[in-house]
Amino acid sequence: MLGLIEFIVLLGCVGALAFYRVKPLVWTTAMGLVLIAFSGWSDVSWLILLPAWIIYLGCAALFNMTDLRTRMFSQKMFDYFKRLLPPISRTEQEALDAGDVWWERDLFQGNPDWNKFAKFSKPELSKEEQAFMDGPVNTLCAMLDSWQIEQEREIPASVWTYMRQEGFFGLSIDKKYGGRAFSAFAHSSIVAKISSRSLSAAVSVMVPNSLGPAELVYHYGTEKQKEYYLPRLASGEDIPCFGLTAPTAGSDAGAIPDKGVVCKGLYEGKETLGIRLSWDKRYITLAPIATVLGLAFKLYDPEKLLGDKLDLGITLCLIPATHPGVEIGLRHFPAGLAFMNGPTRGKDVFIPMDFIIGGEENVGRGWQMLMASLSIGRSISLPALSSAAARLCYAMTGAYARIRKQFKLPIAEFEGVEEALANIAGKSYLVEATRSMTASAVDLGVKPAIASALTKYHTTELARKIIDDAMDVHGGRAVQYGPSNYLAFAHQGIPVSITVEGANILTRNLIVFGQGVMRCHPFIEEEIKVVYQADQSNAVANFDRLLCSHIGFAISNFARTCWFGLTGGHFISVPQAGRLAPYCKQLTRMSAALAFTSDVALLVLGGDLKRRERLSARLGDVLSYLYMGSAVMRFCREQGDTVHDVNSAEWAMQYCLHKIQEAFDEFTSNFPVAWIARTLRAIIFPWGASYRFAPKDKLSHALVEPMTTNSAFRSNFTKGIFIGEGLADPTGCIEHAFNAVLAAADAEKKLQKAIKAGKISAKDSLQQQLMFAAKQELLTELEIGLLKAADVAIAKAIAVDDFTNEELAGKRIECIEQVQAMS
Repeated sequence: MLGLIEFIVLLGCVGALAFYRVKPLVWTTAMGLVLIAFSGWSDVSWLILLPAWIIYLGCAALFNMTDLRTRMFSQKMFDYFKRLLPPISRTEQEALDAGDVWWERDLFQGNPDWNKFAKFSKPELSKEEQAFMDGPVNTLCAMLDSWQIEQEREIPASVWTYMRQEGFFGLSIDKKYGGRAFSAFAHSSIVAKISSRSLSAAVSVMVPNSLGPAELVYHYGTEKQKEYYLPRLASGEDIPCFGLTAPTAGSDAGAIPDKGVVCKGLYEGKETLGIRLSWDKRYITLAPIATVLGLAFKLYDPEKLLGDKLDLGITLCLIPATHPGVEIGLRHFPAGLAFMNGPTRGKDVFIPMDFIIGGEENVGRGWQMLMASLSIGRSISLPALSSAAARLCYAMTGAYARIRKQFKLPIAEFEGVEEALANIAGKSYLVEATRSMTASAVDLGVKPAIASALTKYHTTELARKIIDDAMDVHGGRAVQYGPSNYLAFAHQGIPVSITVEGANILTRNLIVFGQGVMRCHPFIEEEIKVVYQADQSNAVANFDRLLCSHIGFAISNFARTCWFGLTGGHFISVPQAGRLAPYCKQLTRMSAALAFTSDVALLVLGGDLKRRERLSARLGDVLSYLYMGSAVMRFCREQGDTVHDVNSAEWAMQYCLHKIQEAFDEFTSNFPVAWIARTLRAIIFPWGASYRFAPKDKLSHALVEPMTTNSAFRSNFTKGIFIGEGLADPTGCIEHAFNAVLAAADAEKKLQKAIKAGKISAKDSLQQQLMFAAKQELLTELEIGLLKAADVAIAKAIAVDDFTNEELAGKRIECIEQVQAMS
């Protein structure tokens, strides 16, 4: 028995040294002393100690004798890696080099520093930004009639004028150029609030402020370009668009067919060095009204006018829409929405070199510039649209479920409806927490390449599910189009968010883990660079150094994953306190599991993992839900850890961990080497599934209560969206009815009590019931008035729109004519 205990202690010493990632010399010394002690003074059998000494001496020699290790091990691994790993294309390398990594790096490496995480500053609006939200943004929202905009297929001229006057197109542009220089968080919040009123208006504000010429010129333009374009873009004098997508090249940017050739030509009557450019772009937002076009194209120099290279790479330029040869096409009709979108073309258009963003210095840097700017759009714009849709669904669906009755009960009280409401509440909290954290990263000076991709993917996908649940709860009220419908255009438009700035399918399958493993892993990218570096004279020595550290990293994550799995993560030290502390521990546990599993997958599959998209996507899902779980804990803390915030955070954390469990299950179930898959499953979840079930019913019920009452939590959570006033406004009408029903709630209880007592007939109409209640003095005059007001408000709120045949026929003819004109 004593020998068994000593053997366990021996294993514990080995595990502890690996767990804490000690340096090879420290490990060698400490382990040597431990083995000497056990060999001389323990009851552990030599049948165990002898193999232990052999393994120890072999490892000590490999890790401390560089020449021996290089000849016997590193050279072979170098050759193996070279066969296993595919070379990285120029476009892939530029995408990898663009942007930064942030908190996702900690999560990927298996040992997140929660103390560092807690020090990230809370995103808040400045006084100037808050004044803009309370003033111009609210005024703009009140001007927007979503039904009118979508029926007329355009935003009214008065709205465009107001947006220009108030600087909506220069939210991020520096004040010295006439912009507002708002934070990324403010930019995101402004777009979200506008989106809660009109998706088409929000897109029209969003594009000039995210992936457009302003962002590119501000970061990469020459001083001359900045001084000319930025004031014009900030004031709205110039309306920009950016052309990337071509008919034969969407997500595959390397296949861009648009081509420019360096040559000499006439510009303003003088022979000038420039580019003869041809392009055919489509799906370009704001193109039909743009005054300046940003274009991405491949540049070639057959005459070697700029140097020795023929293929100069993807390059970006700005061209005035009035420039000779520029063709602005007709309009597309994306998802039946009114925002301007269409094609642009040009054939052999000559432009001077000055049109290149940043001038000749930036020739061939276009893809890197685009990827860095795209991370801003993914961090701010699309998550803002998703959050707005989610919070609008939260507010309106909770209110509707409270005022709408079936079988004489509010539908919110039916468990099936309550389940959908809880999904809306919990996922909306998750979306808003993720939006807030990723936008705040930009304000910290980060261009979050991986975080922005996973944020864009998951917030838009969650928004789709939230909108579907909201549609289900509303039933017929939501499927009847008309001025009263506040959900239809969100439901109609969500595919646009899912498609643009990187289609979601490819974002999940190629980018999140594919770029994540390269940018977040501490050694992989450097190892690949060393393997394919031009100078191979010291490549093996450099590879040996990296490989040695990589092995130590992998062993440490193995030890951590084993220990966390055996103990359920209960002994992990985290600064988080309260009900969310166990979830913080589980995030650390799953972080270590992700790091270990990623190394195993890379070792076994190598470059083939890149082609096994579904496997890599599942590991990407683990990283994504680790990130979003972190965002939830941070958001809850920033909101003051109120009871309802903690409930919402706990629901979201259970959801994230459940999705992590699913991702690992699907990964191991489909891993091509069965015994490795079984081993991984046993190491990560030695006691079986840890997060088998989704959030509990009791917790779901706790989320619905503040959603269906006039709670402080509901007011705080929905303060970033616009809810109109008055019965004529679709959202204002629902909110009015909601407040009327809540005001009459006590009177309703008294009335129902009288009905149960037989004093009033349940078969009578409400008006008759109130008349009898008045005669018997069962209700006061005030209570009767509240019940009548609530009844009128409910009737108005649940009403749907109807149209004459002539009206509908006119709409149909108008739509057909528009489609025919486009064909």
